[in-house]
Amino acid sequence: MGRGSPTREPVAVIDIGSNSGRVIVYRHETGGHLRILAGSRAPLRLVRELDASGAIEPEALERAFEALKDFRAIARGSGVSRTLAVGTSALRDASNGAAFIRRVQGELGIKIRILSGVEEARYGFLGAVGGLPVHSGVQFDLGGGSLQVARFHGRRLLGATSVPLGALRVSDEFLKSDPPTAGEVRRLRDRARTVLGEAGLAPLGAGEGLVGTGGTLRNLARIEQRASGYPIGRLHGFTLSRRRLGDVTTRLLKQRLRKRARTPGLNQDRRDSVVGGGLVVDTLMDVLGAGEVLVSGQGVREGLALSLASDALGAPEAVRRDSLDALAARFAGWSAERARRREAAVVALHEALERWPSPELAEAVRQAAWILDIGRTIDFFDRHEHVADLVLETDLAGFTHRQVALLSAVLRWAGDEDVRPRSYAPLLGRADRAGLERAAVVLALADEITERCPPGSPARLTCRLRAGEAVLTVPALESWRGRRLPERFERAFERRLRVVAGGGKQRLRRGPKR
Repeated sequence: MGRGSPTREPVAVIDIGSNSGRVIVYRHETGGHLRILAGSRAPLRLVRELDASGAIEPEALERAFEALKDFRAIARGSGVSRTLAVGTSALRDASNGAAFIRRVQGELGIKIRILSGVEEARYGFLGAVGGLPVHSGVQFDLGGGSLQVARFHGRRLLGATSVPLGALRVSDEFLKSDPPTAGEVRRLRDRARTVLGEAGLAPLGAGEGLVGTGGTLRNLARIEQRASGYPIGRLHGFTLSRRRLGDVTTRLLKQRLRKRARTPGLNQDRRDSVVGGGLVVDTLMDVLGAGEVLVSGQGVREGLALSLASDALGAPEAVRRDSLDALAARFAGWSAERARRREAAVVALHEALERWPSPELAEAVRQAAWILDIGRTIDFFDRHEHVADLVLETDLAGFTHRQVALLSAVLRWAGDEDVRPRSYAPLLGRADRAGLERAAVVLALADEITERCPPGSPARLTCRLRAGEAVLTVPALESWRGRRLPERFERAFERRLRVVAGGGKQRLRRGPKR
């Protein structure tokens, strides 16, 4: 796994959006991984409060000012060394935006930087794509006032544009009925298609994917998660098909606002803009020829924080390693030395055993070996279960949800042989069972061996395959008593297990005869 780098002082990022404002306090950890220390959100609805002259109404500006006072208190309470504050579409377009910025700097000491549409798209790309395992494609950020679209290849930004298709903006302009009429929906779609066509967006090519971020998309994804009984709670890395996005949007647009507000997973302050935003995303996917969108839980705020260290995005494999290192470092009971020896044992077994699972599962069992000791800091006897649950809920970066499910399942199955992949449906299924069983046995075996080797001992292990058996030789192993592992090993690999401990004395444990 990756090695650590020194942590930095916390930084606060304030994002004054067209629909809402937010402050997040981050700390840069291992490999540039961002850890959230504090945060708050406030509905602002600035783009809705533009009058005929293009100025934001005084009441809306006062609401934003009070939110900024609270954001400043949160930043100070977290001991930040630096605060970055940015404004986007509404402040960018408002005729009195500059006067508001001067007031905020004079009275609160917060210097607000207005991002251009292209800058907003660039930071959105850094934040959204940086924490996902994607290499090339299109990334979009749907805000309240505008839609930013960026094209990237090899995790490098090629170009970006901003168009006035924000969820709140189009909803106010086109969807005036409750619920919206078919004509209103058609006119919104026509307008979105025209604007996107003028932006010159080319369809996705071979090997390209679509990544999306923004509150509206995340709300649509959360509604789908709640409705389907999805096994992972977090949104980052969730794949939302165009068909399911269309189903959710259609269901919402047929409801009156009062009923729509009771939809599980939908934030109350987005009930009047989620339909318009969903229609924009669906039209964008149609223009691009995208069958699905990979949802990012990160965006402009994370991009701003990451840009303080570098504008270059690491390879997904490195991002995953750094994310796990940062997670492990939070637990005092985690031992890098023990984790290295356990991982080395897993690698040795991986290289020797036949019918090893897919590369993604091979990576998962190595990762599991690295972070297993996190569970020890919570409870030794249920360590596998605790760390498996933690993996499902924590802020891991660089992972798809299937990769998260594989990692969690290997950890859980290593401690409980009765676990079944169906508890991770639809991410894992019956086809994954045999590979998961072998991976879990390898992890459990590596852990048992590591427990019986003195700290600091060489992590050397050899595995030789003979007719009907596997012979493991571990020079540093002081004793071996495999309990139920030989039986599990024989079921998984259809070979008996023989372990040769240090000093050359062989201890044989065989499973039941067949």
